[in-house]
Amino acid sequence: MTTFANFSRRRALGLALASLATVAAGPAAAQEWPAKPIRLIVPFPPGGPTDTASRVVGQQLAERLKQPVVVENRAGASGTIAAQFVAKSPADGYTLMMLATPTMLAPHLYKSAGYDIAKDFAPVASVYDLPIVVVVNPTVLPDVKTLPELIAKAKAEGGKLNYTSSGAGSFGHLTMEMLKSLGGFDMQHIAYKGGTPAVTDLLGGQVPVMYADLVAALPHIQAGKLRAIAVGSPQRIAQLPDVKTIAEQGFKGFDAVSWGGLLAPAGTPRPVVDRVSAEVKAILADKEVQDKLVKAGAVSAYGDPAQMGKRIQADYDKWGKVIRDKQIVAN
Repeated sequence: MTTFANFSRRRALGLALASLATVAAGPAAAQEWPAKPIRLIVPFPPGGPTDTASRVVGQQLAERLKQPVVVENRAGASGTIAAQFVAKSPADGYTLMMLATPTMLAPHLYKSAGYDIAKDFAPVASVYDLPIVVVVNPTVLPDVKTLPELIAKAKAEGGKLNYTSSGAGSFGHLTMEMLKSLGGFDMQHIAYKGGTPAVTDLLGGQVPVMYADLVAALPHIQAGKLRAIAVGSPQRIAQLPDVKTIAEQGFKGFDAVSWGGLLAPAGTPRPVVDRVSAEVKAILADKEVQDKLVKAGAVSAYGDPAQMGKRIQADYDKWGKVIRDKQIVAN
């Protein structure tokens, strides 16, 4: 006869076995991943450094995971459209996003960005750094060859000297505003909607100074149409080895680098995150991959999930303060 006690013991045993089966299934499910194509969301149009880095890494990741990695561009509003989509996607390892600095900082600039960069995503791996460079039109400013000379010129002009960037709230804008505060000088920001029109007017002499992405400025620097006077990276960069850093020119510890890396929706299984991160580390160690990124104006810069998470928080806080202090709003 089945007593209540016997039934309870059997039920308890059944629940215990079910729990063990669930625990055992976790690693097994992770081992089965990936079982279908992976989407890699890019928050910008095709052709830029974020897109190029995504395609270079995505192709290698597909080969290593034995599953297609489909790059999908969802551009608009500094990447917030893409970020909202990824934040709401299933946390199953089949949706990734290539985060870039503008998308990370967008919640500071847009009242309705629609996501929390710290809570809605799982850091996977830092992928690249995108050096930023201070450039001048050498025809308009023939005597400005260093950062101290630019600052002296700006002070002599009484704040009337203009500079441009790819837009209000862009990384170039934020960095120059921070530099102005540290250096005690002023220049007027002329915001453009995109790097291409800004560089066009810089070349034409309408605006003599720009804090530009290296990828946009380098061809014109090499052609002698622009002069690079400083880079924001902590160390000099391979593409412009003779150009001193801002830190070397009187601003010790100055560090302003736009960068990108892979995110997944929050809650993505840790074994999947670690697997992708390990594969990205191996991919970025390849010299051919490094060379492809350099051609796109970027520098390979791997960081594991913990390192990427700390970098996101540090930059979010650092540049958020600049945005608040300067009362900067996006275009």
